[in-house]
Amino acid sequence: MNMDYNTQRKKMVLPEYGRNVHRMVDHVKSIQDREDRNRAAKALIGIMGNLNPHLRDVTDFKHKLWDHLYIMADFELDVDSPYPFISKQKFSEKPNRVEYSNNSIRHKHYGKTMQNMILKASEFEDGEEKTALLLLIANHMKKTYLSWNKESVTDEEIFEDMYEMSSGRLKMDSTVKLSESRDLIPKTNNPKPTMMGMNKKKKMISKRK
Repeated sequence: MNMDYNTQRKKMVLPEYGRNVHRMVDHVKSIQDREDRNRAAKALIGIMGNLNPHLRDVTDFKHKLWDHLYIMADFELDVDSPYPFISKQKFSEKPNRVEYSNNSIRHKHYGKTMQNMILKASEFEDGEEKTALLLLIANHMKKTYLSWNKESVTDEEIFEDMYEMSSGRLKMDSTVKLSESRDLIPKTNNPKPTMMGMNKKKKMISKRK
């Protein structure tokens, strides 16, 4: 008895469409009459769209479906498509290398944006505006630190990090007090039920009965 295993079958180019769709693609390719082949291809596009409704959220999803059909046909389908077919060479091209930033951030938990804000603040002239800006930045640094490390952090540590990140140009007054950690950490709306709370709830339900 010969068993039909998936490992012995033809490899599916786009597995998300399933083997039956791939078989339909092979059948469309085998149709000799061009008009019949065109009708079969359009019908298959409709089936592919119904199987992948999420593609409707993609801009010009019909074009994407025709590209998928052509890819499953191994770029050998001769039909009248409403869109130009992608070439096999173009499809096989490797994407351009993405250049990554080489800028190194000492305190990565604060992020690049915070580093830029500190550098920008260091250009401000001394005054009320700069003082208010530094207080805002320091509180945001403390909030970011706590989201990265749930343990408490002292104001002095935040001030030292700001001083270091600004290359010594920003120095907070040691008498300044930042917001309390409990005010910066987001509070959960749905705390986990405790055993005491569950027992209390059961008693209330039993009394209603």
